[in-house]
Amino acid sequence: MRVYRSVYRSVPEPAPDQQPAQLGERSAPEALLTPAEVATMFRVDPKTVTRWAKAGKLTSIRTLGGHRRYREAEVFAILYRGDTARSTVRGAAAAG
Repeated sequence: MRVYRSVYRSVPEPAPDQQPAQLGERSAPEALLTPAEVATMFRVDPKTVTRWAKAGKLTSIRTLGGHRRYREAEVFAILYRGDTARSTVRGAAAAG
């Protein structure tokens, strides 16, 4: 049993059969990357990563301050599957 300060009531430990979602707990936070980190992985400029997000090639999440963040799992999936947003963008640039 956890006991906090005396002004608070004690909080019982959850039963083993209860799932974390039932207890209102959050799962582990998702790993997010900055545009600069993604750009380094793809060897492009961070502005290019932002363009990919605007074009829908990469999903972005906005922070409370309005900055973009990218899901690490999605970035690695795109990076390692072969037909990356990078090849699509570079192919269009070479054709134009």
